[in-house]
Amino acid sequence: MYKQIAENKRRTVFIMILFVVMIAAIAGAFAWIYRDPWITVWTILVATAYAIVQYFAAGTIATVMTGATEISKKDNPRLYNIVENLSITTGLPMPKVYIINDPAPNAFATGRDPKHSIVAATTGLLDIMNDKELTAVMAHEMSHVKNYDIRVSMIVFGLVCVIGLISDIAFRMMFYGNRRRDNEGSPMGYLLIAVAAILSPILAALAQMAVSREREYLADASAVNITRYPEGMVDALKKLQSHTQPMRSQNVAAASMYINDPLRKGFFNNLLSTHPPIEKRIERLENGKKNF
Repeated sequence: MYKQIAENKRRTVFIMILFVVMIAAIAGAFAWIYRDPWITVWTILVATAYAIVQYFAAGTIATVMTGATEISKKDNPRLYNIVENLSITTGLPMPKVYIINDPAPNAFATGRDPKHSIVAATTGLLDIMNDKELTAVMAHEMSHVKNYDIRVSMIVFGLVCVIGLISDIAFRMMFYGNRRRDNEGSPMGYLLIAVAAILSPILAALAQMAVSREREYLADASAVNITRYPEGMVDALKKLQSHTQPMRSQNVAAASMYINDPLRKGFFNNLLSTHPPIEKRIERLENGKKNF
């Protein structure tokens, strides 16, 4: 378990470096075609500032995007008490608890560290899960908090947004800038920007997928270690597998935060899914029961 956590941290450093390289590559293409090296400097500075803002505003952004509403114990004693008991068991600070009014069963955790963490569950999840299964799901989310997955997810979320923003600007500058300059720019330069702008979001999605998939396996196992009840996590995953409707409010950059993929199913979404197949997650838990 601890070896896997350490390995995930090393992988995360590599992913962060990859994102910086992608941003620098797009900025470099800008600088080359417009013959202005300051473009690279300003692009990196703006991207860094944007990512920092995303990092510190992560919880607020996530709850606004999902339409989640913060609750107190009196609003939903069942969910609140489960999270509170898990907080005591794990020795973590009590996170803020949110509910999302959505029939699709799902849950997520977010925040920059355990002291500023948020856990949320949809009304659909509360409807279909019994107490043991709901405890397993929320233990999964608390595991993301304990393992600092929420911090990594927020950094990746911010950088994915940065990549998307820069790619969008690249396309706009390529077309509108080209008109203003009366086609004086180098065709090879414009081709380079186009390739960078197209490939960067795809590479960003692949990097996000690589980070998230291993962390989902780890959070499943950590949840079992917390509850000491593998069947609870297995049964919860089976219910999620049988309820595949997408969430009404969707955001590709935030998809990796959820316990189950919240996006509509399709070939491209499945190919770049941030979540491993649920059947593989169940299989790992079943095979590892004797080790828990």
